[in-house]
Amino acid sequence: MNADIRVRFAPSPTGFMHLGNVRAALFNYLFAEHHQGTFVLRIEDTDASRNLDVASQKIFDDLKWLGLSYDEGPVVGGKYAPYNQSDRSRHYEKHLNELIANQKVYRCFCTTEDLGKKRERQIALKKPPRYDRTCLHLSEEKVKDKVVHGIPFVWRFALNSDQLITIRDLAKGDVNFEMHNFADFPLTRSDGSFTFMFANFVDDWEMKITHVLRGEDHLSNTALQAALYDAFAVQLPTFWHLPMICNVEGKKLSKRDFGFSLDDLIQDGFLPEAVVNYLATIGVSSEQEVQSLEELVKSYDFSHVSGAAAVRYSVEKLIWFNHQWIQKISIDRLVSLCMPFLEKEFDKKVVSLVKDLDQKILLVRSEMKQLGDILSLLRFCFVEPVYSRTALLEVVPEEKFSLVQSLLQVGLNDATNPDVFVEKMKQELKMQKGLASFFWKSLRYALTGAFSGMNFKDCSQLLAKDQLESRIQKLLK
Repeated sequence: MNADIRVRFAPSPTGFMHLGNVRAALFNYLFAEHHQGTFVLRIEDTDASRNLDVASQKIFDDLKWLGLSYDEGPVVGGKYAPYNQSDRSRHYEKHLNELIANQKVYRCFCTTEDLGKKRERQIALKKPPRYDRTCLHLSEEKVKDKVVHGIPFVWRFALNSDQLITIRDLAKGDVNFEMHNFADFPLTRSDGSFTFMFANFVDDWEMKITHVLRGEDHLSNTALQAALYDAFAVQLPTFWHLPMICNVEGKKLSKRDFGFSLDDLIQDGFLPEAVVNYLATIGVSSEQEVQSLEELVKSYDFSHVSGAAAVRYSVEKLIWFNHQWIQKISIDRLVSLCMPFLEKEFDKKVVSLVKDLDQKILLVRSEMKQLGDILSLLRFCFVEPVYSRTALLEVVPEEKFSLVQSLLQVGLNDATNPDVFVEKMKQELKMQKGLASFFWKSLRYALTGAFSGMNFKDCSQLLAKDQLESRIQKLLK
C-alpha cells in the first residue's frame, strides 16, 4: 500500500463522541499513518434535526485531545472541500439527477405513518419488514397529479432484486449480499435534504476514499451503498467492519455503561494515551501492551485483523492502562493534569500556597489509577483532619490508646526527624507487645484523618514540620 490510500472518519455532530466513534477515528488514523496515506475528517451534518452547532467544534476538540490529527477536513481544508455535508448539496443533486435520468430512482409519496402501518402489518404476518414498492408502480399520471398538488415525496432507489453484490472486507474476505433481502431505500428526505446513505456514498466516491473502516453495525448499509457504486459503475472501496464494543454482559455499549461517552473518561481523569492504547489493543493479543500512538502506528498488523462481530469493554483493563500511563508521563505534565482536579475541590489560593506540590504528587504517583485519585491521596495536605474520638476508639481500644499517647509523648520531639522517630518507636514497641498496629494506625489518623494509607515516612515528606507536630499534639489532647 502507498500514499494513494485514503480513509475517512465521518461523525455526525449530535453532541458527544462515544467509544465507538473514538475507536473508528483511531483505526482510520492508524491505518492512514501506517500506510503513509491520507486521513480525512468529514462532518455528516445533513440531518438538521439532529445536529448541534457546537458539536462540530467538540469533535475537533476531542480529536485534538486524543492526538488524532487529520490531513484533510474542516478548518485545515483540502482539494475535495467542502468537508461538511451541509455544504455539499450541489454534489448530491448532480448525482441524483443522473439516477433520475437513468430511471434508477422513483418518487415515493408514502408518509411516515403509512410506512409504520405497513411495517406493523408485515411483522404481524411474520414477514421481513421492508418497503413494498407501492410508489414504484404508480402511473405517470398519478405521479404528476401528486406533484402538482404539492404532496411531499422522497426519491427512493430502485434495487435490482436479482442482483448479487460482493464487497471486500479486510477481516471477512469477500462478503456477498443477495439484494432481494433488501428494500428500496430513500436518497432524500421530504424536505429535499439528502440521507446519510446517499451523501455518504457520493462523498466517499468523490473524495476517492479507498478504504472504509467503520463499525460492524454498518454492514447492512454497506450492501446498499455498494448497490449505488454499481449503479454508477465505479469501483468499490475496501471495507473493514470493526467489531462492536460490548459491555461485560455482551450487550452493545450504551449510555448506561460507564465510559460510553469520551467526556465521561476525560472528566474521570483518564489520559488520552490510555484511552487510545486500550481501544487499539482491545480484543487483540500483543506481547507489548503499553504502547504510544506512534508505536501503535508502526506495530499494528493490518494484514491480520479481527473478524469478530464484537469485543468486550473492560473498565478494569482501561484503568490498568491509565495507571501505567500515569507512571510514564513527565511529572510536570502530571502536575498540570492534576491541577484542575485540585483547584475544583479546594480553593485555588489554598492550592497555590502548598509548597513542593510536584514532589508531593511524585510521591503518591504510584498509587494513582485516575487523575481524580489525587484528591483522596493528598486531601490531608490541603485540609486539616477532623478527629472523632468515637471513630478512633472503634479502631483502637481505649486502654491501647492510652499506651499510644504515652509513646507519642516520648517520641514527639523526634517527630520531625522521620528516621530517628521510626527507629525509636520500633524499639519502644518491642517492649509493648500487640501495640504496634494500634500505634501506627493512630499516628496515621493523626496526620491524615484516615486509619489506612501511606506510612509515617511518606506522610512526613508531604507535611511541613509544624504540621507534623501540631497534628500529633491534637491527637494527644
